[in-house]
Amino acid sequence: MDRTDTSYHNLQVSPTLVIDWGNTSLKAGWFVGSMLVETGRYASPDELFFALANRTSEHVLVSSTSRPADEIRTRLVGLQTDFWVLDSQTPIPIRKAYDTPNTLGADRVAAAVGAMTLFPDQDCLILDLGTCLTADLIDRDAVFQGGLISPGLHMRFRAMHEQTARLPLVDSAEEWPDLTAKNTRAAMQSGVMNGLAFELNGIIDLYRQERPDIRVILCGGDAPAFESRLKQPIFAVPELVLTGLNRILRYNVENLQADTSDVNA
Repeated sequence: MDRTDTSYHNLQVSPTLVIDWGNTSLKAGWFVGSMLVETGRYASPDELFFALANRTSEHVLVSSTSRPADEIRTRLVGLQTDFWVLDSQTPIPIRKAYDTPNTLGADRVAAAVGAMTLFPDQDCLILDLGTCLTADLIDRDAVFQGGLISPGLHMRFRAMHEQTARLPLVDSAEEWPDLTAKNTRAAMQSGVMNGLAFELNGIIDLYRQERPDIRVILCGGDAPAFESRLKQPIFAVPELVLTGLNRILRYNVENLQADTSDVNA
């Protein structure tokens, strides 16, 4: 477990908890209101639930791109607290202009809500560099317009190795690779890393031509490697998905308390 802690315990309040259940790890965030006070990263569900065994959170929201909602609910039954699982039917504070909303990934939804929370009334382009690269637009009217999905950094390395007979499995270079590489390993690193940087900058350029004032927000596990390679201004927000999940959780708690049933399509 990787954990960042702050002294919010002195506030004498019960925090809310959001969990981003990804493809390779689980990330948790504890919030007091809109303030993120603690984060934790866990290698497995068992590690996470062991860490939660003796902790109390007022409300919990779980988002997952890798597990069905029913499985998550089964695992959460032991938690003595109110919990939600983010799915396509969960009320959210944005609208979706998406042809297949039932297939829209929870992480993309949460990132869009996070962008709207941090940059209200502004067009936002969200670049999420995780297992896949996603580039999504949420407009100034808080409408998720859609975007694109592309192979992520490590997926590109694996594809070259697995789809060829002789190319080795390599990973990112410790230092940024030269465009003109002098050996096969370096050429693969250059192709993947420079190619992804060119792709990102191309996406940014096209959106800025259409929407000159658009905010470009960068998040995801591989984001730090590319932040300095992108055309500024860029807003790096590592906890964007957690911020969005917390906003969704608060929105549902507020609706529950007001006894409303607004569901945005």
